[in-house]
Amino acid sequence: MAKWTPKHEAPEPLEGPVVATITGGTILWFVLFLVQLPFYGWFDDHGHVWWVWTCLAGAGLGLIGIWYVRGRDAALKRAAAAADASSDTPGPTDTPGPAAGPTA
Repeated sequence: MAKWTPKHEAPEPLEGPVVATITGGTILWFVLFLVQLPFYGWFDDHGHVWWVWTCLAGAGLGLIGIWYVRGRDAALKRAAAAADASSDTPGPTDTPGPAAGPTA
């Protein structure tokens, strides 16, 4: 069987407000957990307790996600700042130096 090769380049990944999106999702999972908590008895009677714990797990994993995307965002900003700083500083061949030897 022949190996599949793409016919076009893959598009660039979309960059958006990743930290805000993950934070919003984490808050949503935690709110859903709190809303379901007063009805724990009903969920237990009907065999749906896993719904409550799924919301808590979503909130916990969301906290890990927030930590990860904040670190990723900070690393991207550091890399962009380093790239800007290196392009702004002149290199050794960009500016002429003083003439070598004594002047008379």
